[in-house]
Amino acid sequence: MLALEAEIKELIITTMSLEDITADDIDAAAPLFNEGLGLDSIDALELGLALQKRYGVTLAADSEETRQHFASVRALSAFVAANRKQ
Repeated sequence: MLALEAEIKELIITTMSLEDITADDIDAAAPLFNEGLGLDSIDALELGLALQKRYGVTLAADSEETRQHFASVRALSAFVAANRKQ
């Protein structure tokens, strides 16, 4: 799971073009939106597409469940681990 968290952190950095941030700078338990990394809804869409391409997971565009999956890197990792296509 830690390897998957690291992969997702790198995917976030690449997808969001966060040049000044390294994977070590991202706390896996910290919020991705608002006070955490400060991502917004457009970022969520881009990240959702990147996750879909990389892991074959599908996220509903605007559901409470999706918001929970995007709560943190750890939550995203758990979702991807449970739902990815091998």
